[in-house]
Amino acid sequence: MESTAAPPPAPSAAAERDSEHHHGCLAVRTSLPRCALGASSLAGSSDEASCGSPRWIGRGLSCVCIKRKGAYERICMNLTPVQEERLQRLKHRMKVYFDPSRRDHQDALKALWRATYPDQELEGLISEQWKDMGWQGRDPSTDFRGAGFISLENLLFFAKTFSASFQRLLKKQCGNRATWEYPFAVAGVNITFMIMQMLDLQSTKPRTFVRAIFIQMLSEDEWAFDLLYCVAFVVMDKQWLDKNASYMDFNEVLKSTRTQLERELMLDDVMRIEDMPSYSLLC
Repeated sequence: MESTAAPPPAPSAAAERDSEHHHGCLAVRTSLPRCALGASSLAGSSDEASCGSPRWIGRGLSCVCIKRKGAYERICMNLTPVQEERLQRLKHRMKVYFDPSRRDHQDALKALWRATYPDQELEGLISEQWKDMGWQGRDPSTDFRGAGFISLENLLFFAKTFSASFQRLLKKQCGNRATWEYPFAVAGVNITFMIMQMLDLQSTKPRTFVRAIFIQMLSEDEWAFDLLYCVAFVVMDKQWLDKNASYMDFNEVLKSTRTQLERELMLDDVMRIEDMPSYSLLC
């Protein structure tokens, strides 16, 4: 899936968390390498290597080792039934393209308008009004190519769940704003795409601890992706203000947003999206 037309165009300190489940291993983070392979074998390998038998787990579960800041750490690939079901459902959402001819997609777009402008009637699915929300043209469907229908679902979830924060960002109500601001709706599509890349959920095996940690969160809350999106949006806007950014800086702001999200997800006491420090920015 290619990135959408958008404004012009990293993990962190390691924290230890050992988490086990009776169905399998969710995610394991250690400060010392525990691979069965010897240090000499690991030293010459790529950043991802297969582990030997994980005898310390006791169930013979398959794992991979990830190199992070010179140390090899383990993620177990086995998923619980709940994790597998919710992960597959999320993957399906990520594969759905926005289809302007589908009635349910049209209805979702209309619902987004009502949630954004409850007192203003929409003239049509193709209208100059959409530019007020930060779409690039009269037809917002052309901006969904990069991230698909899930990016519309994310915006709608944000508008309904955290309406005050949504309106604050939409109207650029806080801070000293740039003369050339980021377009709100298109920025939202880019944030969805950034999170999809960061979590790497389409890969067949785990390659990052951020992915493994997120899948663990998904087993606790099916809406973890949508909640993470809301956090990402307020983090992006805060980064925008902190950097005194303008339109041409958008890609750089998005990169720093991803770095901060990864850092927070890796914190030792973050077990849910709600535990992330930046969650407090939502209201």
